[in-house]
Amino acid sequence: MAESSRWSRIIVAGVITGAVMVAFNRGGEDTPPARSSVVPSRIDIPSLGIKAPLMKLGVTDGQIDLPPYEKPDMAGWVKDSAIPGDPGSAVILGHVDTKTDPAVFYKLKDIREGQVVKVVRSDGRTAQYRVDSVEQVDKNSFPADKVYLEDGLRLITCGGNFDWDKHEYRDNVIVYATLVTPAGSRA
Repeated sequence: MAESSRWSRIIVAGVITGAVMVAFNRGGEDTPPARSSVVPSRIDIPSLGIKAPLMKLGVTDGQIDLPPYEKPDMAGWVKDSAIPGDPGSAVILGHVDTKTDPAVFYKLKDIREGQVVKVVRSDGRTAQYRVDSVEQVDKNSFPADKVYLEDGLRLITCGGNFDWDKHEYRDNVIVYATLVTPAGSRA
């Protein structure tokens, strides 16, 4: 099981950077558009046998909330990111494991270019993405701009070697995917 505080700080820095950059790129709008009441409710990755419920993840005390370890089969959508199927970067996080068992994104490192990821939304529509690439990066070199500022779906979990002294994984596994079917079809 990875310690969440360091990982969360890195993610939060990216979210804040992304929010600031998006604000500057709105062309001088004074008021941001209202967020839709539509939220992602499930992620399906057929090639990995993943069909997992999604919860909203916010920021508490400057750190991104993570799905609870007591619910290892649940992933979470960062609610300050784009709604999957809409323009922008949609970010979904999931644990790789718990103290005793694999978790929802245990197989994420095995996904390959061209494979499909589907996100079912609360409006019954499904956004379908095609995997462009997968990378494993040192947490100290987290590519916040690439994750939070470019359009597409981003799936993130821990990976690499486990640092027993710090009680966390040293790396993140990040999947980059491009929207191929907008959220216009019913699930």
